Amino acid sequence: MVTNQNDIKELVRERYGARAQRVIELSPVMEPAAEEQTDGCGCNVASACCGPEDMEHAMRLYNDGQLAGLPAESIAASAGCGNPTALAGLQPGERVLDLGSGGGIDCFLSAQQVGETGRVTGLDMTPSMLELARKNRDNLGFTNVEFVQGEIEAMPLPSDSYDVIISNCVVCLSPDKDAVFSESFRVLAPGGRIHLSDVLALTPQGPAVTDAESWVACAAGAEFHEVYTDRLRRAGFEDIEVNGEGVEFWDESEKTTYTNTASFKVTARKPV
Repeated sequence: MVTNQNDIKELVRERYGARAQRVIELSPVMEPAAEEQTDGCGCNVASACCGPEDMEHAMRLYNDGQLAGLPAESIAASAGCGNPTALAGLQPGERVLDLGSGGGIDCFLSAQQVGETGRVTGLDMTPSMLELARKNRDNLGFTNVEFVQGEIEAMPLPSDSYDVIISNCVVCLSPDKDAVFSESFRVLAPGGRIHLSDVLALTPQGPAVTDAESWVACAAGAEFHEVYTDRLRRAGFEDIEVNGEGVEFWDESEKTTYTNTASFKVTARKPV
């Protein structure tokens, strides 16, 4: 079992940095996003996180037409397990923070919803992901999106400055979830809300795998929903809800759910 927090963070940073660099190098030959959708989502613990490794898999997570017009690079770099923008109910003028923003896909979808009167901040600790995200933003011409380097356990952001926090399969990667939720509570304005797509364990026994590679694959850091929501509650959140998305993760070579994890939607609110 991996217990050293710094080792976990460095491994995650290294693996996702390599993912971003791969996309940057391949970007000249990538095709634009199509609008076709397919069902389901795969997870291979040998890959970076539980998210898609290619355009086809990335498009399974989003609603019909959502990805049309977005850079192929932002879609290919996606490593999500859900669609947090779909459940956030974003409104024009809102201030949105995306934890672990990667290539920027959820930031760009959020920016379209909050409009020019709103703003979106993507927070990521991986320099190459930030490079990719900023390139994608500039290509799209968004003026209401910024990307900031930093860790979600110690956010370099002012208190009470966001209306909504979203995150897509990132909190499960953190070895210090109490710090993530405490910082999330701090930066949210009173009455602000948090909408997470994340990987949780299916039973109180937790994930069936705890090695280093499984941390990168979003499995080893998955917690049972009662443990996860208790952390949110201790941080000060209320109106906490957890809903399963019905996607269990497996080892693709064995086709078994030995990881004992699945994707969930988690919402909560900071009191007014």
